[in-house]
Amino acid sequence: MSLRAPVSANASSAPASLTSRNVLGRANVLGRASKFTLGLLAGASALALVAIAPMSPAEAQKAPDASAQMGRAPYSFADIVDRVKPSVVSISVTSGGAKVARNSGPGTPPGKRGAPGGAPGGRGGDLMPNLPDDHPLKKFFDELPKEFGGPGGPGGPGGQQPRQAQSQGSGFVISDDGYVVTNNHVIDGGTKITVSFDENSKYPAKLIGTDPRTDLALLKIDAPGKTFPAVKFATKVNRVGDWVLAVGNPFGLGGTVTSGIVSALGRDIGSGPYDFLQIDAAVNRGNSGGPTFNLDGEVIGVNTAIYSPSGGNVGIAFAVPAKTALEVIDQLKKSGTVSRGWLGVKIQNVDEDTAESLGMKGTKGALINEVTPAGPAAAAGLRSQDTILQVNGTAINDSRDLARKVAEFTPDTAVDVKVLRAGKEENIKVKLGKFPGAEPVVAKTDTPEPKAAEIGSLGLGFATTPVKGAPNDGLVIAEVDANSDAATKGIASGDVVLEINSQTVTTAAEFEATVKKAKDAGRAAVLLSVKSGEQKRVVPVKIVAKK
Repeated sequence: MSLRAPVSANASSAPASLTSRNVLGRANVLGRASKFTLGLLAGASALALVAIAPMSPAEAQKAPDASAQMGRAPYSFADIVDRVKPSVVSISVTSGGAKVARNSGPGTPPGKRGAPGGAPGGRGGDLMPNLPDDHPLKKFFDELPKEFGGPGGPGGPGGQQPRQAQSQGSGFVISDDGYVVTNNHVIDGGTKITVSFDENSKYPAKLIGTDPRTDLALLKIDAPGKTFPAVKFATKVNRVGDWVLAVGNPFGLGGTVTSGIVSALGRDIGSGPYDFLQIDAAVNRGNSGGPTFNLDGEVIGVNTAIYSPSGGNVGIAFAVPAKTALEVIDQLKKSGTVSRGWLGVKIQNVDEDTAESLGMKGTKGALINEVTPAGPAAAAGLRSQDTILQVNGTAINDSRDLARKVAEFTPDTAVDVKVLRAGKEENIKVKLGKFPGAEPVVAKTDTPEPKAAEIGSLGLGFATTPVKGAPNDGLVIAEVDANSDAATKGIASGDVVLEINSQTVTTAAEFEATVKKAKDAGRAAVLLSVKSGEQKRVVPVKIVAKK
């Protein structure tokens, strides 16, 4: 599923306020509407009384009461809410000054949430809007006088004291000694964390650890000797259509309960390799980090993001599944950070054109488009254009599947990787490394201005001078036939071809010879490793007749 509209993290929210004028205005409208509605209901009731005969005593005994269920669907969620609501907390975060200190050793520092629209650290209590640089009103607010909270006011260049930003979110207690789960983007950048229960009791909390990749964080309530009501994660598999309850602190309105169903499983929201639950229970800003419960009162997910063109609830919310959350929280509790295996490759999915160029019958597997220098894959001999088919005997469906499976291993684990290389399967043993905190930087290569050259069989014309670039020499593309498949795939003048069908080429003649060899073997396409600026990718290109 491709989500074009923004996927918003629900961290910050300021408490909503209702004026008496708004309330009275709405009351008048509702009053008029209620008279009309009651009139309709009265008419309907009269018809019902005429049409339906009274039940006999025996029939009355069989009538369901309010606590009965129709299958698994309750007449009321009240009993479940009474059981789980005391464990759900509102989280208030103050930002400004020194960040919240962890109680563990060095680990992955709190990172900003990758989902667009998130508000890590929040500005819920800030007077100035957090506008992007290209917003038409940004200059207006930047130039406001200090009397109106402008740059000359508190926190501005001419102010006396820096302002502290307030943000709000949700969380839930998972042990009676006060461990609390929430989202990383709720507490990111915070200097003070306060946990509030529904009965208005408040406690300070300290940060145990965070995992930006799953947007989870673990807190510990600072109240020695005190016990708290806790909930458990679900262990059974969810099904689409199952009832769910979301409990949280939307817009600062703590203790809010909404209901819905599991709308979908395994959603990719563009936030790493992990899958998310999709639910239709109303989730808004401030619900972030709150739990989604099943009918047994077990947590099936941690509310993390919403799909919303407007920023408000449209009935599509996403939660970190309980299984993923359990694995992450266990590691955070032990060490304050999460250690994942790292292969050291950049990968992409295998589409039909790629499979054709590789001579594969299906589109399963993950294609390596770049090997990180000095990484585990490079040390083991994995190469660009290798297709990873299996890890420790487990088939790989696509690139996200590979990323998840590798992340499940601990660093320094030796795994067997089956790859397809130049039409043959090979088994390569790789000792995994530790997932780095930041993406490795690829050395920049200066590409000379290419000169016109003869168009070849793929609709590509090359410059005569090879370009030096890591890790291999390459051919600079000087011209691309606009009607070719290469142009359709986004290959452009100035790009550098590093390999074709896993073979390094430094001349146009070598390139054409490789294309001919593939054509003679009955292949309809070839696979190119292409470098565009600092980015590398693997592109399947269909073979066309030479002009």
